[in-house]
Amino acid sequence: MAAFRDMEELCQGLLSLLSANHAAAQQRRLLGRYGQMMERLLEAQDGAEQQLREILKAEKDVAQSLLDAKEQACQGVAELQQIEAKLQKASEEDTHLKASLLQLTRELEDLKEIEADLEKREKEVDEDTTVTIPAAMYVAQLYHRISKIEWDYECEPGMIKGIHRGPSVAQPIHLDSTQLSKKFISDYLWSLVDTEW
Repeated sequence: MAAFRDMEELCQGLLSLLSANHAAAQQRRLLGRYGQMMERLLEAQDGAEQQLREILKAEKDVAQSLLDAKEQACQGVAELQQIEAKLQKASEEDTHLKASLLQLTRELEDLKEIEADLEKREKEVDEDTTVTIPAAMYVAQLYHRISKIEWDYECEPGMIKGIHRGPSVAQPIHLDSTQLSKKFISDYLWSLVDTEW
């Protein structure tokens, strides 16, 4: 603003010089003022250019900061999406593992029930065999004493083999149960028993 006022004054001074036809002193004074005014104008221009450069640099820095912030935001969004995907996958695996665990727990409970049932049956079988085996052994010993027959337990299936130790002579027994009836075999074996006590 001051530069324009000075210019206006200069113009008025030049007009007054032309109209009044003053001397060289007034001309020097006006030229001196003109020189000062030009110096101030150049200084103002330099200052304005410097401020403009600073403003452009600040704008460039702000723009770069915005670009960096936008890039970081994009990276943050991408990382967030990756984390959400991992979380979703982990949630699905967790659900699957819980289902598997529940199924395995049910199977374990079933196996425990089966094991308890087997232990109960085994105990019953043990009790039965404790009663049955001695009774069966007693009956087998009784039959052996009465019949005096020593059985061959290693013979082929379907064959009845052994030795009857009678009062006077030992007699081998060799019968095929696939060709003979059970009644015949029973009658034959009872016929070997000595009726005299």
